[in-house]
Amino acid sequence: MRTMTDYEKDLDKLLKDPEFAAGYLTAAIDEDDRDALLLAMRRVAQAMGGMTAVAERAHIKRENLYRTLSRKGNPELRTFHNIIHGLGLKLAIVPDKG
Repeated sequence: MRTMTDYEKDLDKLLKDPEFAAGYLTAAIDEDDRDALLLAMRRVAQAMGGMTAVAERAHIKRENLYRTLSRKGNPELRTFHNIIHGLGLKLAIVPDKG
């Protein structure tokens, strides 16, 4: 296993805060880039206790979580919702003020 850089350690600490994690994932969604979102979700999952803990809270198999959040992942809405819930967050729809 590779060691984390200082940047990754700092980001990991920040992502433990649900408010920061929610903003981080929202920014990834706003990028409209599936790969960026899946990477952001992997990083938040690692910070929130690791893939095993998140998979348990999301009620999905750990292997499925890894596969879903991989570069080739394409989660269905239900799976996405379960993972977000497993991260201790929830989905919300807000007006687009852009």
